[in-house]
Amino acid sequence: MQFEISRESLIKPLQLVTGVVERRQTLPVLSNVLLVLKKGILSLTGTDLEVEIVGRVGVDSLSQDGEITVPARKLMDICKSLPESASLKFEIDDNKAVIRFGRSRFSLTMLPANDFPSVEETAGTLEFSILQRTLKMMLDNTSFAMAQQDVRYYLNGLLFEVSADYLRLVATDGHRLAMHTEKVKIPNASKNQVIVPRKGILELSRLLSETDDEVRIVIGTNHIRAHTQNFTFTSKLVDGKFPDYDRVLPKGGDKILTASRNDLRQALNRTAILSNEKFRGIRLTLTDDELKVQANNPEQEEAEEIINVEYKGPNLEIGFNVSYLVDVLGVVATDSVQLVLSDSNSSVLIRPMQDSPAVYVVMPMRL
Repeated sequence: MQFEISRESLIKPLQLVTGVVERRQTLPVLSNVLLVLKKGILSLTGTDLEVEIVGRVGVDSLSQDGEITVPARKLMDICKSLPESASLKFEIDDNKAVIRFGRSRFSLTMLPANDFPSVEETAGTLEFSILQRTLKMMLDNTSFAMAQQDVRYYLNGLLFEVSADYLRLVATDGHRLAMHTEKVKIPNASKNQVIVPRKGILELSRLLSETDDEVRIVIGTNHIRAHTQNFTFTSKLVDGKFPDYDRVLPKGGDKILTASRNDLRQALNRTAILSNEKFRGIRLTLTDDELKVQANNPEQEEAEEIINVEYKGPNLEIGFNVSYLVDVLGVVATDSVQLVLSDSNSSVLIRPMQDSPAVYVVMPMRL
């Protein structure tokens, strides 16, 4: 195996795949990146047995095909340490991978490519294409609501619901819910639900770009795969049943408040400074065209903010975990938001605007 490549060309796909490589592995080969050179295309693969990422880049024409594995982090650190204009010569010498640049020479240990595990290739039962920026926006708008290390393992991931004319992503940790729906034409698709694990979601969001380039999604019985020109992403699915999110969506809320997203977010952030550090509770008091935000803590300290809002209706007092509200306002892109409430014991439905593809639900808390 032998090839020459610029540092800039190599570092991009290398950054894609090293993100999935764990620093501490039970199998030594999982700390490595698999390099496969075939017909002038260099493929770099990293995996942790749950998620696999393959990045691709072209190399010079005077290359020799082959495949090996080398330590991922060390190769990444070598590339980072070299000048941006560097051109790297890569070859095998005495069972070591040798990288040369000018008078610099690095010799890395190798492990056989045959030892490198690959995520099994299963036939996809469903396939569709979507703009990268659209899917990235959907992931960013929902992934914050995923659970972390919850014993209800099916919450530690994101629901992909696919139908003939839409794609819907839903995340919940039991205290809040985020849902985003986009119209996507998917031929011959019946309603299908799969759960993608948390790590897979975070890696896929990192890989996608803010462009109009398409990404092809293939969903199988055990895996989800995303293909673009530059990478192939594969993740195992969570074997479990996602909660019926439709039952969680509040219905019949008659108290509708419209507020400036920025004003509300700043008021919540300031008030939260004096909230109970453990429970993060704040109280919202709603009167005509006015919202009072209050917090206190065990040290008898108090904070109060009053902001102008659009609201006509009966007075209402309700408590929330301030972090959940701030998280929602952090992903909303519109200037104003709508809060739909029923009473002090019911969840709030938050909409960026009337016809928004994204909606959010936050459960109340007793104060």
